[in-house]
Amino acid sequence: MKKKILIIVADYYKEISFGLLNSAKKNLPSSFEIETIKVPGVFEIPITISKYLKKFDAFIALGCVIKGKTPHFDFISQSSTNAIMDLAINSKKPIGNGILTCLNMNQAKLRKKRGAEAAKAIVSVLSQK
Repeated sequence: MKKKILIIVADYYKEISFGLLNSAKKNLPSSFEIETIKVPGVFEIPITISKYLKKFDAFIALGCVIKGKTPHFDFISQSSTNAIMDLAINSKKPIGNGILTCLNMNQAKLRKKRGAEAAKAIVSVLSQK
């Protein structure tokens, strides 16, 4: 039976999101059934995962938050990370966290292939016996 994977990608920073998505997809086995949903920002990722918990075997959260001049970065980064971890633990389903938290756009551009790490993480957890 094919494993069903949902990739949720926040496309606020389209160039970064595109890189994250492509690198994640390249690192998933062709035997997986993969769907993708776009959301406006990383804050919408956890609620989207929670809506689809029963339909998929694993999830990959992709997006980017870049620090500005207000504390908004800290609140969004921490709350999204905590919500994703809570969902994974409570559902006992792997959620690869490929949300970049960067201090500037240059850091984000250098890390836009990190979606691969989130994909490899869920493949690893799904293969556990």
